[in-house]
Formats: sequence, structure tokens, C-alpha cells
Amino acid sequence: MTWDEELDSIGLLCPLPVLKARKRLMTMAEGAVLLMRADDPATIVDVPHFCAEAGHTLMSQHSQGAELQFFIRKSGG
Repeated sequence: MTWDEELDSIGLLCPLPVLKARKRLMTMAEGAVLLMRADDPATIVDVPHFCAEAGHTLMSQHSQGAELQFFIRKSGG
């Protein structure tokens, strides 16, 4: 999968990964894809909830060991 920007939130705990994703997405163009990397287990729940609330599309999420990867497409709203 391809992405336009990457956010490394490894080592950050809730709610920082989602807050940083929100801030980064605000600067991105509509339809752009953000790859967010995290290792806080709470992001498994927090990121899908954030996307649903903000109107962004969670395209996929994967885990590679302790690292979680979320691919978020920015909405137009």
C-alpha cells in the first residue's frame, strides 16, 4: 500500500498518537493517505473510533510484532 505522509508515534501513549494524527491530517490534502505507526495497544481501539468520528477512512491496519500500522485516508470535511 502507498501513502503520502508518515507519522511515527512509537513510544507515545494514549491519547498522544490520535492527537498527533489529527494535527497531521489537518495539514494534508483531501484524499491523501497517512501511515501512522504506533506501539500503544490502545490505538487498536482509539484510531478506528477517531476515524469514524472525524469522517476519515481507516483503509487498513496491520501489526508487525509490537508495531501497529494504520493507513488513514483524509476526508474532505
